[in-house]
This record gives sequence, C-alpha cells and structure tokens, in this order.
Amino acid sequence: MILVESTLGNISHPIWQERAATGTVDLLVLEQWEAPKSRLRKATGGGIELAISLPRSEHLHDGDVLHYDEAADVIVVARIALKDVLVIELEGIETLSPDEILRTCFELGHGLGNQHWPAVIKGTTVYVPLSVDQKVMASVMRTHAFEHVKTRFAPGAEIAAELDAREVRLLFAGVDATPHHHHGERDQARSSGHDHGHHHGDEGHHGRGHPHDHDHSHRHGQTQVN
Repeated sequence: MILVESTLGNISHPIWQERAATGTVDLLVLEQWEAPKSRLRKATGGGIELAISLPRSEHLHDGDVLHYDEAADVIVVARIALKDVLVIELEGIETLSPDEILRTCFELGHGLGNQHWPAVIKGTTVYVPLSVDQKVMASVMRTHAFEHVKTRFAPGAEIAAELDAREVRLLFAGVDATPHHHHGERDQARSSGHDHGHHHGDEGHHGRGHPHDHDHSHRHGQTQVN
C-alpha cells in the first residue's frame, strides 16, 4: 500500500502533461462524499492501494497527482466529479433593518432546515450541495419565494476552489454515497416544504457534526506501507 501525505502537483501542469504523454495514467476515482476526506484508503483503477493521509488544512482537487512510479512510468491521478452547488446570495442584506435581516435569515434557515439540506455560509453567500434533483431544489426555492435572496447553480469544483478544506468537508462530505430518492407525490411534498421525514446521509448543517478521521500520522511525503 502506498501512503500519500502530500500531492506531487496536478496533471494539468506542463511537467505532468509531458510525463502523461509517454506514460500511463492510473485514476483514483473518488465519489463526491469521499473527495473532501483527508484520510482515505482506496484502490486505483489499476489496482494500486493508496492510503491518503493529508493535513486537515488540505483537500484533494481533481487532477492531483498522488503517486509517481518512475520505473514503471505510472502516474496516479485523482479523478473527482463534484456535483453542482446551489448558491444563495443575500445581496445587500447589510442595508436592511435589523428586523428584516433577522426575518430573512430565519426564514431561509427554516426553509433549508425543513429539507435537511447541509449548508455552508461564507460572508453573505450560502452554499448548498445537490442532495436531490436540481429541479426539485429550484422548485423549493421558488415555492418559498424568499425576499432579498438570489439563487443560481454553480459547478462544485468552482465552489470548492473558493472554500478552505474545513468548509469543503462541511459542504461535500455530508452528502451520502447513496443518492436521495424522491418520486411522485413525495417530490411535490418536499417542494411544498411539507416533508418532515427523516433524512439519510447528511452529516449535518454548518456548525454541527461532520466526519473526523482519527488517523494522525506524522510522517511526510510518500511511503511504501506493507
């Protein structure tokens, strides 16, 4: 097993592009819920077992080079496909009266909490990962018709680049590997904000429980582990 405690660069960089042109790229495909983890064990498509142990202040990005076997000319690269993120902008909220700010934030928090959607707040922007179909999420936001709120969907990779490692874990690691399934009347109920059933897989909202791995290895670089 190969221990990875730091990345070697990114496959998009010229030096790795040159090596990839003549060598073999072996992908470590990570699901959205796996990608933010700083501690992870998984095999690549080519069967190379990796134990990833990054500092808590770091997280993997799509294309990161995790290992290079110069003799075999094999480059191990992380392949991460993050889903879109619902971006909620509270534009100009600082110009509102204290009562309006309180009401807007309470109603928005109540609406998101009713759907059991994890969220990360950065400045006056709220980020919500896709945990149900994008059309359902858009319908929920339209149904609530929140004042002083603008929404859009953005690529997960674009949002992850704007957040630190802790925020990325809060945003993406709580999304279960098992997709949420809502059909027919249940979709309509959730869109109308009346579904109070239990949620599955969400690790919690910002500030609540999120996954921590307790492997605190202090070695550096990459090491062959038997």
